[in-house]
Amino acid sequence: MNREKRAEIFRRLRDANPKPTTELNYSSPFELLIAVILSAQATDVGVNKATAKLFPVANTPKAILDLGEDGLKEYIKTIGLYNSKAKNIIATCRILLEKHGGEVPDNRKDLEALPGVGRKTANVVLNTAFGQPTMAVDTHIFRVSNRTGIAPGKTVLEVEKKLLRHVPKEFLHDAHHWLILHGRYTCIARKPRCGSCLIEDLCEYRDKTG
Repeated sequence: MNREKRAEIFRRLRDANPKPTTELNYSSPFELLIAVILSAQATDVGVNKATAKLFPVANTPKAILDLGEDGLKEYIKTIGLYNSKAKNIIATCRILLEKHGGEVPDNRKDLEALPGVGRKTANVVLNTAFGQPTMAVDTHIFRVSNRTGIAPGKTVLEVEKKLLRHVPKEFLHDAHHWLILHGRYTCIARKPRCGSCLIEDLCEYRDKTG
């Protein structure tokens, strides 16, 4: 795929949704961090239901530590892998208090040192909370990037690096939100909705549906 086609794809996505953001509900970098940790192998809708009850009670590292691991589990037990997530969140809150003054760090090294925080989670926090031009490649972005030809790659990291290299700079900050939403609602896994896709004529997928 050439540069002009990629630019037009993101131009159309921007025109359709000028200010995209995560569908996770949050009001601080810490709330976003906890929501993203909880979202692994879970839906944003499910996470939002849990955090709607959790955050009014505890939305700081100290408040969640005060709940304790068992207390936290009561709020997140509807989410998959909640036992391990509760353990990681408690450990993360302790580190934030001991090493970062209770604040969420704004750099990859410190974020990825937190329990339950991998590269994708760090990328979401860096982009959404701190405005950094990162690319959080999830299953949706991986699929869209390969299917359309925007940034094909065999691994998540390969796709991430290609997107960072090929997405025009003016679109880079919001690109991962556009791609996630496109994969979630239009370029879906089993039967993409090509007929209602605003970039169908630019997409290089060979098996387009009607």
